[in-house]
Amino acid sequence: MRIDDLEFEPLIEQETIAERINLLSVELNADYAGKTPIFIGVLNGSFLFVADLIKQITIPCEVTFTKLASYFGGTSTSRKIREDIDLSVDISGRHVIIVEDIVDTGNTLAYLIEKLKLSNPASITACSMLLKPGKLETSIEELRYVGFEIENEFVVGYGLDYKELGRNLKDIYRLTSTTGEV
Repeated sequence: MRIDDLEFEPLIEQETIAERINLLSVELNADYAGKTPIFIGVLNGSFLFVADLIKQITIPCEVTFTKLASYFGGTSTSRKIREDIDLSVDISGRHVIIVEDIVDTGNTLAYLIEKLKLSNPASITACSMLLKPGKLETSIEELRYVGFEIENEFVVGYGLDYKELGRNLKDIYRLTSTTGEV
């Protein structure tokens, strides 16, 4: 599959994604039984994951979003975190579940966790559809729920993009070759 100037091949099919989300929701429903957590989706990439995950959550919960960015259209992180949408809800005393599309270096997630801790939530955990364990630069104990661990490769689809394209794909694809500048 071609997206702009790059070629991609299938990595994880939508049926496998749906099965894994179901298992994650079972864990979350059990772990947060008797609580009313607030799910914080990190835009733009997590929007499909948040939507599919929340449909499976049977406990009372709230959902909100924040927007952070570190990729800016390329295939590797810039290591600079840009905050586009600040959190507008009070999370003091609340059980917070951050929902990410992908964790690679962990710097964006660590930044968000430290920022949220300033608001004194009851707890913070993180749930990510994808994790690149070989690329992590920092240990994140709050990252307790992971859909899939993948190699250090660039991926698109299911909310993930390349130059803002490919988010609408139902499956997740990995980069196979470059024909343009990355």
